[in-house]
Amino acid sequence: MKVGVVGLGLIGGSIAKAYKNAGHTVLGFDTDKSILGFACLSNVLDGILDEEAMKSCNLIHIATYPKAAIEFLKQNAARFDRDCMVIDDCGTKRDVCKEGFALAEKYGFTFVGGHPMAGTKFSGYKYSRASMFSGASMIIVPPRFDDIELYDHIKHMLAAMDLKRIVFTTAEDHDQMIAFTSQMAHVVSNAFVKSPSAQRHKGYSAGSFRDLTRVAWLNENMWTELFIENKEFLVDEIDILIKNLEQYKTAIENDDADTLREILRQGRIAKEMCEKAEDTL
Repeated sequence: MKVGVVGLGLIGGSIAKAYKNAGHTVLGFDTDKSILGFACLSNVLDGILDEEAMKSCNLIHIATYPKAAIEFLKQNAARFDRDCMVIDDCGTKRDVCKEGFALAEKYGFTFVGGHPMAGTKFSGYKYSRASMFSGASMIIVPPRFDDIELYDHIKHMLAAMDLKRIVFTTAEDHDQMIAFTSQMAHVVSNAFVKSPSAQRHKGYSAGSFRDLTRVAWLNENMWTELFIENKEFLVDEIDILIKNLEQYKTAIENDDADTLREILRQGRIAKEMCEKAEDTL
């Protein structure tokens, strides 16, 4: 299989390495020519994904920010082979899927929305690895939900990533859930670590501090675009958190041990229910 990868950052670089390790021919493109050159010299790439090479690809992954992915699709949709599957790997799905599905219908290729649920606190090609997605989940937004053959074809195309689970859903449901499971975690972590106490934590912190602050270290350019693109769902989740925090604050200020104990109990039960839900997947 000939695979094209657009964007050789953490995710795109890892995708390229995974497909290369699986024995496929991998072509790549990145606006940073030094990264592109290094990927070629280190034999991760078999060549450059230029306009001519796109025509012969069986699969193309677009691992860029959403706006850049949409621009790439607009510029190159007419070049894709009709048997080519194009998958975006962006963190939000509604805008890119709307554009991708429309262009795929116009030009005859297959577009699929995708979001691999894996990563590190570091960004960039230097931190990419072939095993990044091994055992991970990937969310897929298909163009239709009544085509078993398409589902099987998607799974076949993603086999090189060694995923544990593929979740099929709509773009709307993806963006709503990802506002809670991913974006809120970054907002909370980034806000939490701004306390002046954070600079004096040495000797006072353990696992809970590390867990809560891990994703405060982020790529502010990427997350700004993702947060604003998904603002309706993300603002709803922030409002829910603020409302809950006010309950804790009020109970503590008023020495209301009964209320505090109850809302802490509710949080523990909610966590237990989350773990049970994970065990059934």
